[in-house]
Amino acid sequence: MQTTDWMSEALDEARRAKSDGEVPVGAVLVDETGVKIAAAHNLTETNHSALAHAELLAIADACRQKRNRRLSGCTLYVTLEPCPMCAGAIIGARIPKVVIAAKDPRAGAFGSLLNLNQYPLESKPEIVFGSGEAESLEMLRSFFEVRRTERKG
Repeated sequence: MQTTDWMSEALDEARRAKSDGEVPVGAVLVDETGVKIAAAHNLTETNHSALAHAELLAIADACRQKRNRRLSGCTLYVTLEPCPMCAGAIIGARIPKVVIAAKDPRAGAFGSLLNLNQYPLESKPEIVFGSGEAESLEMLRSFFEVRRTERKG
């Protein structure tokens, strides 16, 4: 499959999150042979956990499946730029490539708010922005617009 196909699957995960009342972020992890090994979407509200970000859930599932804490050779496709917590997990798992649909100026840790790749950490993933950006941003925009309207209610 191509990058756009994997990002399409990550966007499907984001749609699942949105339909569950979660911030619409999805992630898909693909191994070096091009096989999907994990997919997840945000579950922070559902699981009552600040740790239930799409990236962390996908990384945890992939590590279990591979029986290894390192995911070298894998590519992570995610619909929103990872926050510092998720970026740290990506670096710790040694994921060499991250394809990101949309930048996150409020919390993005791979170039928008800060850039963890600037620090001498154990690995520096290649970061690719843009695939699926318009769809991801529209999903986020509409989700938060509805949320603001509900709060005014």
